[in-house]
Amino acid sequence: MTEEAPHLLTEEADGILIATLNRPDKLNAMSREMMDLLTEAVLRLRETPELKVMLIRSTGRYFSSGADLRGGNRNIASQVNVTANSASKIRENHRLNLNNMQQLWDEMEHVEKPIVVAHHAMCVGGGLEMSLSCDFRLAAKSAAYAFPEGLFGVLPASGGVSRLTRLCGPHWARWLIMANKPAPAEMAMTMGLVHQVFEDETFEQEVMEFCQHLAKQNGEQMGAAKVAIELCAEVGRDSARHVERMANSGLMLNPDYIKGMEAYLKGVGGKKK
Repeated sequence: MTEEAPHLLTEEADGILIATLNRPDKLNAMSREMMDLLTEAVLRLRETPELKVMLIRSTGRYFSSGADLRGGNRNIASQVNVTANSASKIRENHRLNLNNMQQLWDEMEHVEKPIVVAHHAMCVGGGLEMSLSCDFRLAAKSAAYAFPEGLFGVLPASGGVSRLTRLCGPHWARWLIMANKPAPAEMAMTMGLVHQVFEDETFEQEVMEFCQHLAKQNGEQMGAAKVAIELCAEVGRDSARHVERMANSGLMLNPDYIKGMEAYLKGVGGKKK
């Protein structure tokens, strides 16, 4: 009996941590093993100074079909308290079980390094909830998005409703969640769900070039920007301006900034008029 391949593969290249969902025969359904390995990868990104960017991708007919609800003793559903018989117990399931999905999505959103997700095909359910917690979502033209939870009369409750509404607004949240309609890649870009759509033939190259571009940016600026943008989305205009000033007050003491500005000003002052 051959040993099953790891459900998530990782490699490093040019400061980029590449995590590949590796269950194409199961439509990259998110098993407990995959979630554990993804958690390890996010923590490695956070704790390794040489790693500047994380890229999440996959292969096969689906980017991800969502949580693995029937994959035996290594699936996610096996961790849920199936005897929950009250609303409060079900809420606890969402918060604590599902292999800490909500906690991992929060950590991905909070870690002060950019996380890019690349969708080459259909992305649904838990795979879409994970993607909503990433900083950048890139799509091939063959990608599409859906929340099938409505087919069972429930909501995508591991950040699906909250993050989608925050990103795309209630107008498009109704389309994906209430109407239970899919969104092809071009429509997803109109919605604000993805940042850019690429031709299928050049998709992998374009994604890597984007990640390489991010890896060259100033790490302190990237981290501060990620925190500041999240805060500014939550507070009023005046408070948001305070956030800007607070973030820059630290960045402008960074030796990289001081050195760069000195070199720039020397160059400008040395130019002939």
